[in-house]
Amino acid sequence: MKTVQEVVGIVKRLVVTGYKQHELGIFDDKHPGIRFIKKALEKRLVSFLDEGLEWVIISGQLGVETWVAEVVIDLKKEYPALKYAVITPFLDQEKNWSDIKKEKYHRIVALADFHTSLTKRPYEAPWQFIEKDKFFMRNSDGILIVYDEENEGSPKFVKKAAEKYAGRSDYQVFTITADDLQIIAEEEQLNEWQ
Repeated sequence: MKTVQEVVGIVKRLVVTGYKQHELGIFDDKHPGIRFIKKALEKRLVSFLDEGLEWVIISGQLGVETWVAEVVIDLKKEYPALKYAVITPFLDQEKNWSDIKKEKYHRIVALADFHTSLTKRPYEAPWQFIEKDKFFMRNSDGILIVYDEENEGSPKFVKKAAEKYAGRSDYQVFTITADDLQIIAEEEQLNEWQ
């Protein structure tokens, strides 16, 4: 019997994205929901790692993308060959962020195995995000999106573009939904009680 990865193809380069932290009502790193999101990301990444994942690619947005970078940094202890890239759509995306958020972002960029800005200039217009999404899809095997249809937000645009791209290529779209996060939360609570 074939594994899921043999049927759909090995994912060596995976884009990971999802909600920005404020879209989830998360305004600091102490929010309990972050732990469940990170656990869901870790669980999914480990399954990809067991099937040949080499690179995680993010644009460095605050929220899911910075949390997955932290997960990758931790996973590198057990999977030293795992790498991650921070490829921003434009220069100085963190320019208007608070000092605490900038510090976290700069740490993630400093620990990245690769970092660049696609347009090599500051923010000009939404086309830079669209070009970033196109670049990510052309240069990866799949995308993992933390997104739930019931809670629309910025990930809906990349999900729609990824599904369209997947319809005409071997590209793969994976999601972590609110139901997935609920299962992780319940598993974590059971583990705490045992």
